[in-house]
Order: sequence, then structure tokens, then C-alpha cells
Amino acid sequence: MNVHLHNADIVLIIALALLGSLLLALRFRPSTWKGIVVEALAANAAAIAAVVAFEMLVA
Repeated sequence: MNVHLHNADIVLIIALALLGSLLLALRFRPSTWKGIVVEALAANAAAIAAVVAFEMLVA
């Protein structure tokens, strides 16, 4: 099983990560920069997992 990420997939990952971090920031309202970094990393991991899962479904 090979997963191939193309430019559109990278753009989708970035868009999902930005949307996820915005939603997390609205929900939890972090007060420190460490909280913001943790939320951004969590959103990036979730976005990458979503795109890889989609690629595996359509492959």
C-alpha cells in the first residue's frame, strides 16, 4: 500500500490544519504560547491523518 501525496493534498493538509487550530483556539482559548503551539501541533497531526485516511480509502 503506497500513499502518494500531491500538491493538492498538501494544500488540503494546510487548510485542514488552519481550520482545526482556529476551531481549537475558539473552543479552549489558550492563554499561553505553549498552549497555542500544542493546539497547532494537534491540528496538524489531525489534518495529516485525515488526508492519509482519505488517500487510503480512495486508493
